[in-house]
Amino acid sequence: MRDFVCRTCGQQLSFENTLCLKCSSHLGFHLPTRTIYSFDASEEPEIEGTALIRCANNKVAACNWMVAKGPDNDALCESCRLTRTRPGDDDADALEKFAEAEAAKRRVILELTELELPIVGRVEDPDNGLGFDLLSSEQRNVITGHANGLITLDLAEGDDVHREQLRVSMDEPYRTLIGHFRHEIGHYFQTVLVGTGDHRPRFEELFGNPDDDYQAALDRHYNDGPPSDWHSDYVSSYATMHPAEDWAETFAHYLHIRDTLDTAAAFAMAPAGATLDSALPGEVGFERIIELWLPLSWSLNQINRSMGHQDLYPFVLPARVLEKMAFVHSVVEPTTV
Repeated sequence: MRDFVCRTCGQQLSFENTLCLKCSSHLGFHLPTRTIYSFDASEEPEIEGTALIRCANNKVAACNWMVAKGPDNDALCESCRLTRTRPGDDDADALEKFAEAEAAKRRVILELTELELPIVGRVEDPDNGLGFDLLSSEQRNVITGHANGLITLDLAEGDDVHREQLRVSMDEPYRTLIGHFRHEIGHYFQTVLVGTGDHRPRFEELFGNPDDDYQAALDRHYNDGPPSDWHSDYVSSYATMHPAEDWAETFAHYLHIRDTLDTAAAFAMAPAGATLDSALPGEVGFERIIELWLPLSWSLNQINRSMGHQDLYPFVLPARVLEKMAFVHSVVEPTTV
């Protein structure tokens, strides 16, 4: 995540800000230029003659993104338009959690865009495009998961108590909204980046056959648990369940690492070459990422401990996991571009 400043007064901003607390300028993020623009409430900022307006979800989802002004003045931003289903306007509790989920999703969409990963929505591809159903489980059963590009998220994951109870009951070291988005989007990119193409043989060498019976694997995992030696080959116990889950977990951790390094570089906690827009292709690029990540994650964990918190990154990356993550890197940032 970049370090943003108000273009009117120079005040430091966070990615989620909608108002500058120093000069009272209104703020809006524009994805194509990766910029937060400041403007007066009565004005419409322009980029090369194109007027920008707030995303139509600026109230219901607290979205602070800007889009090009169209004839109807109700355009959704690049992130919000990927959401297919949301809570109804009369469900205030669910809408509050919906806004939190959309904020996490916007961070992930920005990272994917920075990495130049292809995002095709369900308007363009109704059968396999990326889409989101963000649903409340208070009135119905909702299972977080992925199917053919469509990601379903239980908005209860935005509730700290609910999420922590699940984390403890499932013996997970880490559980967050942004982690859910990165994991489920990993399933989408397995199809997009690997599929049945040239990368498939190497995928199967590292992760196994993604076409293995998923329900049988799910039943086995919850009946028997992970193998006792899973720490040597997998980034998490859940990754042991099925090859597709191993890929999704590994992909999510790759995104965790890249975005955290990018943020660290923005605040001079890592070299400038750690940013998402740095050229880090191929094996050498991945080795550089890990060289930067290991001391940073160690120091961040120690800082968290000094504040009495759990480790920021409570995971170990054994050689086999790094080999899998290197494969993820190779399809995200191929040597030849």
